[in-house]
Amino acid sequence: MSLILCIETGTDICSVGIARDGELLSLRESDEGRDHARKVGVFVDELLRETGIAPDDLDAVAVGKGPGSYTGLRIGVSFAKGLCYGLQKPLLAVGSLDALVEVAREDYEAGILSVENWNDALLCPMVDARRMEVYAQVFDAEGVAQGDVSAEVISEESFASYRNAGRPFVIFGSGARKCADLLTGATLVEVTPSARGLARLAQQAFDEGRTEDIAYFEPFYLKDFVVTTSKKRLF
Repeated sequence: MSLILCIETGTDICSVGIARDGELLSLRESDEGRDHARKVGVFVDELLRETGIAPDDLDAVAVGKGPGSYTGLRIGVSFAKGLCYGLQKPLLAVGSLDALVEVAREDYEAGILSVENWNDALLCPMVDARRMEVYAQVFDAEGVAQGDVSAEVISEESFASYRNAGRPFVIFGSGARKCADLLTGATLVEVTPSARGLARLAQQAFDEGRTEDIAYFEPFYLKDFVVTTSKKRLF
């Protein structure tokens, strides 16, 4: 039996869950703005108290590694690394787009999503990267990646080969809605990032021994962080 704490903070949603053998036991999440630094620790404490699980009982800590918000990812990864270091537990990293696909697949299995010809569908999770840019990747309905993660400036030509493949092309995530009008033929569905998407993937990583070096692991930002000068006058 494996108990894994799952943390996803790569978007505006702060989400923390505890899973046993890949099945979610309990979940805490908030979409009330980017207050992750304060909420993530509170959520972990609440979940441990609610489930009666002691920190030392955890077998590993899993974190969504990105791509996503620079600040959000740093908060989640830093917290996870600190917890792993203090408890002497292994760190597991799950791609945030992979986890978002898992949420979509779970929602479909639960009857929350309705997509025709789901088994033939191409799934494209999108994380908002400001303006008309998104972090995206295409998967099949089994969650197998069909291409690499990319930072896409969306136009009418984006993902044309997938959209013209004669299969449902399903888009979702924080960056999907702004792209829907340009991506003719795409099906927009509501799927939000959640730590529950990490549960099965983290268990697979744990079973296969795919752990991270706590000292040197960094989030997958995909793009370099750019510091800009504020236009507001402070004095």
